[in-house]
Amino acid sequence: MSINATLIIQMIVFAILVWFTMRFVWPPITAALDERAKKIADGLSAADRAKAELSNANQRVEQQLAAARNDATRRLADAERLAQQLVEEAKTRANEEGAKIVAAAKVEAEQASVKAREVLREQVAALAVKGAEQILRKEVNPAIHADLLGRLKAEL
Repeated sequence: MSINATLIIQMIVFAILVWFTMRFVWPPITAALDERAKKIADGLSAADRAKAELSNANQRVEQQLAAARNDATRRLADAERLAQQLVEEAKTRANEEGAKIVAAAKVEAEQASVKAREVLREQVAALAVKGAEQILRKEVNPAIHADLLGRLKAEL
């Protein structure tokens, strides 16, 4: 055979191979490639959605953390204010109790002083009566001379 016939037969075989490939092999390959491209595009869009959701979730977490920090700060300030108020109330009550105790002690001291003066007056009156008895050399009756002894106590 000649080169021309071989070349024509090879061209016919090549054309049949191209037709067979285009008819039966190429469509499944393109379908697989299209499906793969679609899966990749879906995966990329899902990744983008996940990134957006993650960003939104991070923003919500930051907002919740900020709210929690604000709440904690507010509660801490409230607790400090309450503690300060309790301390002030305790100081006020302590001062009031101290004033009451001092007033009671003053009243008690005054009463003790009055009682001591009264006892001292009675002792001085008794000594005066004894002194007068010895001077007069006779007994002075306290019941009879009560008016005189009362004036003596008042003068002392």
